[in-house]
Amino acid sequence: MRAIAWGLDFLFPPRCPACARRTARVALCADCTAAITPARSPLCPTCGESFPGSGPDHQCSRCLLRPPHFAQARACAVYRHDRSSPLIEALHRFKYARDITLAPVLGEYLAEHCPLAVVHDLIIPVPLDLARLRWRGFNQAAVLARVVAARRRRPLHPMALRRRRTTPPQVGLGEAERRRNMAGAFAVRDRAAVRGRTILLVDDVMTTGATVEECAKTLRRAGARRVDVLVLARAAEV
Repeated sequence: MRAIAWGLDFLFPPRCPACARRTARVALCADCTAAITPARSPLCPTCGESFPGSGPDHQCSRCLLRPPHFAQARACAVYRHDRSSPLIEALHRFKYARDITLAPVLGEYLAEHCPLAVVHDLIIPVPLDLARLRWRGFNQAAVLARVVAARRRRPLHPMALRRRRTTPPQVGLGEAERRRNMAGAFAVRDRAAVRGRTILLVDDVMTTGATVEECAKTLRRAGARRVDVLVLARAAEV
């Protein structure tokens, strides 16, 4: 087995999934890891939106005007749409180039940098609609959630939520349009599985939070006691 592993490394040397630099194993290299912007204070204690500058954490206007159904949402990193990010480069390869070999890299990053200390009863991924699942061949949120569940030794329920209908892509939509787009898009398959539970909802990215908010609302209405949200990266508002 060692000889086979050596031969594979010789023929297909491991590389950083962001910059393609040769590495000892398939993982983000030191330079790319250092270039990732972590989500840090000051931020909204509810939705985790990061604020520029320094100062204490405080509620954002979105959470003040429309308190979400989740208790906390946190991201491991933030990114800007007008700037490159090694984490987003790797995530795009994972999702759109359907490079499933990056699942352990991104899953481990999510598990290792998880900023939530709550011990949850159940981990649930945000579901894909059937059309996207057929095209991609896997649900990226479910793959990431599986790594987090294994690292945290918590039960994973990948089928707890389902998409009731196909929704148009959220890219390019404003906040109000995103909320309307996701309204009523999810349903709980087994209410007994979520009733009275504290749930960690996992997704890959978060922009305005419309998707995870609709999922959290659906879970709370099905009897979940608390829902927290964990994503790999969040788009910076500024």
